[in-house]
Amino acid sequence: MTFSKIKIGSLVLFGGIFFLFAFKSNDNIQGKTFTKVKSNHEELGKVTWERDFAKGLAQSKAENKPVFLLFQEVPGCSTCRNYGNNVLSHPQIVEAIETLFIPVAIFNNKKGKDAQVLKMYNEPSWNNPVVRIVDADKKNIVNRVSGNYSALGIVHAMVFALQKEEKEIPTYLNLLKQSLEAEISGTETATFSMYCFWTGEKKLGSVDGVLETQPGFMNGQEVVEVKYNPVLISYENLVEEAKEAKCASHVYTENQTQTSAAQKVVGKNSASEKSRFRLDKEPKYYLSKSVYRFVPMTQLQATKVNVKIGNRQSPDEYLSPRQLELLSFIKKSPKKKWKSAINVDLMKAWDEIEKKKA
Repeated sequence: MTFSKIKIGSLVLFGGIFFLFAFKSNDNIQGKTFTKVKSNHEELGKVTWERDFAKGLAQSKAENKPVFLLFQEVPGCSTCRNYGNNVLSHPQIVEAIETLFIPVAIFNNKKGKDAQVLKMYNEPSWNNPVVRIVDADKKNIVNRVSGNYSALGIVHAMVFALQKEEKEIPTYLNLLKQSLEAEISGTETATFSMYCFWTGEKKLGSVDGVLETQPGFMNGQEVVEVKYNPVLISYENLVEEAKEAKCASHVYTENQTQTSAAQKVVGKNSASEKSRFRLDKEPKYYLSKSVYRFVPMTQLQATKVNVKIGNRQSPDEYLSPRQLELLSFIKKSPKKKWKSAINVDLMKAWDEIEKKKA
């Protein structure tokens, strides 16, 4: 995908996004032309789908990619619409489906070829969304995703399928999986005072299990508020990491359990109850001073990117190919007056930047 404007017949391609809903691909694989659809049906989200299963299987074989097979009711109920508008419209999920798999959509409330595929897999008609990931021989690679309408359900299925096929899992997809897993299992917050919260974000953001850092002020002190996954790192171990990094001159705690754990590490005089937190005007300082600040990211990505830039290293390993292409486009278009995407929801920021590109 390149960020240029190309006209193909009556279709305009701008920035790698098709602004009409249907097109015929010029890709000729084994003598066959594939018809792909970017639908205006909200149940299908923002993924460009192949609608012919046989053609999808041929493309799967030619490109050595698994088929991402969606059984969806179109038009559908609120569950189907929400699935399309949220899960199937998440920019990184869309990218993974379109680039790592061959996406094929089967309408489970239609006759003809759609009904034949439903019968092949013994899927019920007029049903809520079901996802299968299959190989070019139609065999399931992982268990079907049914009754799980979360983003994590799809991401887990994609990651497990790639592992099963012994394919590389992109870093951005792994980071997304970590973020979604933490949301499901539950996150906790720790707050540390140190001599400089720019340094604090850089050092604490590099700790495994830390999902997000925010710089600010508490009791007149510079602090960093850390969101972390307690499944991956305990509060006491996090305090130990902060102390070792010289980022725990004082620890502000949220409950008695945290207070007891913090006092064991930093002493009674260096731990006290948390008060009102005030966010600094320049969160993710190192990121905020770079062109990367305009690229929509998850909070975990932004945290990791901020660390890399703060250490004068390239952060590109944490970004997806489409994020890197967007970065390139932004660099070449400084007159667009891009807005910072720091602390902005990824889906919202991505939609806004697509509008600005157009």
